[in-house]
Amino acid sequence: MRLLRSTTSRLALAVSIAFLLSFILLGTGIYAAVSTLLERDAHEVVRTDAAGLRDLYRHAGYARLREELLGRIQTPDDPDMVYLLLDADGRVIAGTLAALPGWSASAHWLEFIDEESDDDPRVIAHQQLLDNGQYLVAGLRMRSEDGFLRLILHSALAALLAAAVMGAMVGRWTSRWVARRLGSLDRTAERVAAGEMDLRVHSDGSGDAFDRVALRFNGMLDRIQALLDAVRHATDHIAHDLRTPLSRLRTRLESMRDVPAIAGSPAALAELEAGLAETDGLLQSFSALLRLSRIEAQPATAGDASVVDLDRLIDDVVELYQPVAAQRGMRLRVLGEPLQVMGDPDQLFQVLVNLLDNALKYGPAGGTVTIAMAAAGEQAELSIRDEGPGIPEGDRQRVFDRFQRLQADRGQPGTGLGLSLVRAIVARHRGTIVLSDGDAGPDGNPGLCVTLHLPRRHPPAMD
Repeated sequence: MRLLRSTTSRLALAVSIAFLLSFILLGTGIYAAVSTLLERDAHEVVRTDAAGLRDLYRHAGYARLREELLGRIQTPDDPDMVYLLLDADGRVIAGTLAALPGWSASAHWLEFIDEESDDDPRVIAHQQLLDNGQYLVAGLRMRSEDGFLRLILHSALAALLAAAVMGAMVGRWTSRWVARRLGSLDRTAERVAAGEMDLRVHSDGSGDAFDRVALRFNGMLDRIQALLDAVRHATDHIAHDLRTPLSRLRTRLESMRDVPAIAGSPAALAELEAGLAETDGLLQSFSALLRLSRIEAQPATAGDASVVDLDRLIDDVVELYQPVAAQRGMRLRVLGEPLQVMGDPDQLFQVLVNLLDNALKYGPAGGTVTIAMAAAGEQAELSIRDEGPGIPEGDRQRVFDRFQRLQADRGQPGTGLGLSLVRAIVARHRGTIVLSDGDAGPDGNPGLCVTLHLPRRHPPAMD
């Protein structure tokens, strides 16, 4: 039943059934036409033969008719011809058969089975009443005709089997062709959803429904790309234009520390420091926003990217954050085998810094943060698990949006762009990022596990 839920499977089944029904209707029509033609020819042969015997009876009399019948019975020109001379009660006076099955005095045409023959052929016969009260019967055994019909039937059954196989093959080919045409669209949509906005569906120029869908899909992507570029450019201009006056404002605030009225007032100095901190936060947000826009504008990594040793990169990040973890009484644990990927080491380092910083920020004091590497086919799987409060399943996609922060995180420092930057870098490296529950902590928190999948680079073979 699951197979029939597939549109391509239903299409293949529909094509196969239509193919078989067409063949069955055609075969049935041919069989009926041939059968009718043979029946009509048999009736015509019997009718002509019976008419000749009747004319002989009228012109030469009963004795000559009887003599002719006996001659034909003893030395038949055609062994399939049947001749009978019956009395008024239907008993055989002379004839090819000893008895006539299902005889009726009122019937002109008879059809019966010749059980006296080895192969029990069907017989079509014409009956006519003579002037002396006897009945003259002339018939034809349908051996050849029925044999020909059986040959047609057997051939039709064999052809039906061949047609079933052919229909299944045609249906399968049709479904594969449709799946292949739709597969290109599906794969492109999947990669575009993963962040490769520069991809487009190939158009074969045929102008059919699939080609029109591909063109409309490409037009939609072009429109989306134009809107995204417009938003990105606007964001860049805003961030760039505001960063300069904010920098000047910070410089002026910094210079106000030396003003005697402020330097001599602890309260005024505290307010000044708070203003400087807010200004620094805004500058950090604008810097992160500009960096995010530059990364999103960069093309996906290609074969000329650098070889990155993930284990070395992780060691550098762990060394950087080891003092922070020790200060909070947390432990950093690294698991897995050395793996290599192709990409920008600085950007991948930024990914690990952002993820590890979040894990240490939200993990409980005394907890453990685990960084694990594993090979998953052609992918390198990198996961960072903590024992913190985690992220509800309904919010796991929303946290990747710019400036999105959960209600529980409002008091935490940060710009709200960290995970957006992580997703942009991972997408540029043709990878994926998934959020799930991590390691359950001692306080019952589900934890958070951030899993990255990046195209793996196999080490060169040794000679």
